[in-house]
Amino acid sequence: MSAGWYLRRLSRMGPREVGGRVGDAVRRRQWRSSPPDCPEVTGARFTAVLPAGTTAAVPPDAAKRLIAEADRLMAGHIEYFGVVRDDLAAPDWWYDPKTGRRAPWGYAFDVPYRNEDAVGDIKQIWELSRHQYLTVLAAAYAVTGDERYAERVAEHLRRWWSANAPLRGVHWTSGIELGIRLLSWVWIRRLLDGWPGAAGLFEDNPVALNQIWHHQRWLAAFPSRGSSANNHIIAEAAGQFAAACAFDWFPASARWRTGALRSLERQLRNNTFGSGLNRELATEYHGLVLELGLAAVAEADTAGVPVPASIRQVLLRMTDALAAVVDSRLRPPRQGDADDGHGLVVDGAGTDRWGSLLATGDAVFGRLAWWPAVTGTDVRTPLLAALIRPYPAPGSAPAVTRPADRPAHFADAGLTILRGPGEIWCRCDGGPHGFLSIAAHAHADALSVEVRHDGVDVLADPGTYCYHGQPAWRQYFRSTLGHNTLQIDGVDQSVSGGPFLWTRHARSRVLAVDTPGASDGGTARWCAEHDGYPGSVHRRRVELCAEERELLVIDEVRGDRREVRLAFHLGPAISADLVGSRAVLTWTRDGEDRSAVLDLPGELSWRAHRGETDPPLGWYSAGFGRKEPATTLVGTGFADGTALSGEFTTVLRFHG
Repeated sequence: MSAGWYLRRLSRMGPREVGGRVGDAVRRRQWRSSPPDCPEVTGARFTAVLPAGTTAAVPPDAAKRLIAEADRLMAGHIEYFGVVRDDLAAPDWWYDPKTGRRAPWGYAFDVPYRNEDAVGDIKQIWELSRHQYLTVLAAAYAVTGDERYAERVAEHLRRWWSANAPLRGVHWTSGIELGIRLLSWVWIRRLLDGWPGAAGLFEDNPVALNQIWHHQRWLAAFPSRGSSANNHIIAEAAGQFAAACAFDWFPASARWRTGALRSLERQLRNNTFGSGLNRELATEYHGLVLELGLAAVAEADTAGVPVPASIRQVLLRMTDALAAVVDSRLRPPRQGDADDGHGLVVDGAGTDRWGSLLATGDAVFGRLAWWPAVTGTDVRTPLLAALIRPYPAPGSAPAVTRPADRPAHFADAGLTILRGPGEIWCRCDGGPHGFLSIAAHAHADALSVEVRHDGVDVLADPGTYCYHGQPAWRQYFRSTLGHNTLQIDGVDQSVSGGPFLWTRHARSRVLAVDTPGASDGGTARWCAEHDGYPGSVHRRRVELCAEERELLVIDEVRGDRREVRLAFHLGPAISADLVGSRAVLTWTRDGEDRSAVLDLPGELSWRAHRGETDPPLGWYSAGFGRKEPATTLVGTGFADGTALSGEFTTVLRFHG
C-alpha cells in the first residue's frame, strides 16, 4: 500500500490501537528469528463427538444435495467467486486460477497479500484453504459411511499441513483465515469420528498437533485490534474457542479457551446493535457472525463450558432480526459488502443459507408466531441442534423480551422495511455509514432504497463484486452512484481513503417512520436526511400506498444550487423501456409476466445505461467475483434548494 494510505489508516486509529500494533510488529520480528515450538502432547483424545443417532435426523433431500456436492468435489470440481476449478483432486494451495499467479513463499508477514500483481487474487487463494469443502466431504462420510470421502479428507489435510509449515506463506497472514480453518478442523474431526483413521489423522499425528497449536498461538498473539475489530475478530475468537474446547490437549488450552470466550462475548456485543442487526450494516456479515456464534456455543455446550448469558442473548436477537427483515422468499437486504463468507459449511449446493439459519434459530431458540415459514431443509441444523442446549434452559425464564410483532423499523441501525400487498418489500437506509472508524465494509449508500416484488429485485442494490486488485470496480460497487440514491456534484457522500477505509462518514438521521402492517392497508411512510455534502442536505421521503400498490420517492436538496444525478438500478431480471421520463418495467416470475411503471422526475434528463465499463455503470453482482449487465436509469440536472427544482418525485406503480 502507498505511504498515503498508511497515513490515512493511521489517522483512524486511537493511541491504544497504535500501541497494540507496535507490539504486534515487535512480536513478528521475534518470531521470525526464534519461532515458538509446540510442546509435546501425550494421551490426547477427542471426545467432542455428535450424540448417537444425530445423522439419522438429516432430512433425505438435504442428504441427497450433500452427497451430490461431495461427489462433485471428489471429481475435482468446485467454483469459487465465479471461477470454476477442475483441479480439486490435487490442488495447489497457493495457486490463483483467476490470474494464473502463484503466491510467493517466505515468512508469512513478508507476503504482500494485498498486491494482486505479486500474489494473485488473495480471495481465490484463501478460500480453498478455509477447508470448508473438506467439512462437506466429512459430512458426506458421516451421513453415508463411505470411506472414500474420509480418505480424501485425510489426504488433503496431510498435503496441506506439509505444504504450509507454521508462519510460512500466505495462509498464515490473516487471523480470520486461521480462525475459520480451525473451526473446519474441529468439525472434520467430529464428522470423521466413526472412521478408523480419524485419531491417526488428528490427535495421534504430531504434524496435526503442531498445526493446531501454532494456529491457536498465532490467534492469541495477533488479534484484530481497534478499528479492525469487526467480523474478523469474531471469526478469530470463535475458531480459537472451538479448538480450545474440542482440541484441549495443550498446556495453554485452558488459557486460550478463557481468553477466546472473553473476546467472543465482548465482540459479539460490540458488533451487534441492541435491535439484533449487525453493526457493519452488511447483511452477509450478519449471517457470518451468526453462524460463527452458533458454532462456538455448540462447542461450549459439547465441552460443558459455561458461556455468559449475553452470548446466547445476542444470537437470539440476531436471529429474530433476520426473521424480521427477510422478504417473502427469505432473502434479506443486499446491504454493504458481501463476499460469500460462511462460518460452517456442511451442506450441498441449493441449500438456502438464510432458511438454514432460521431453521437453526427455530431449533435452538424457538420461532415466534410472526416468523416467516421455512420450507427448505438442511444438514447443518440437525447437527447444531444436537449439540446446542435449548434456550432458555429448562426451568429458567428468558432474559430477553422478544418482539410480539414483526419489527419494521430498527432505529439504532437506521433500517426500515416497508411492506405492501403482492409481496412488495422496500428497504430504506437511514442508518450510520458503517462500523468503527474505518467503516471497512460500508458503501456510500445513505438514503438508498431497495425494492422487490415477490422476491424479485426491481430497484436493486447492485452488490459488491470484488475487494482487491480491481480498484475501478471496487470503487463503483460501493459508490453513491452505484446505489438507488442521489449524488451531488459527481462525488460520493462519504470519502474513501482505500478499498476498506472511509475517512469521512456521511451522517444520516431518520426523521419519521409510520409502518402499518402490509395486511392493514393504508400508507407506510419513511423520511430521513444526511449531511454528506457540505453546504447541502439531502432529504428523502418514501411512501408505500398499499391500496394503490404505489411507491413514491421524494428527494429534496436543501442548500446551494448543485448538480445532481439520481440513479435507479434495476434488477437483472427487469427489462425497461425508457421514453422520456417514463420507464415501463417487465419481468417474469414463476412463469407469470409481471409489470410496473416507473415515472421519473421530469425536471431531470434521463438515460438508460447497461453494462458500461469506462467508467463502470449498469451492473449487478449476484455474488462475490460475479457480475452481469443490468439496466441503470440515471437522471441529471440541477437542484436549487431555494426553488421548486430542489425537489424530485419518483413514482413506481405495480400492476396486477
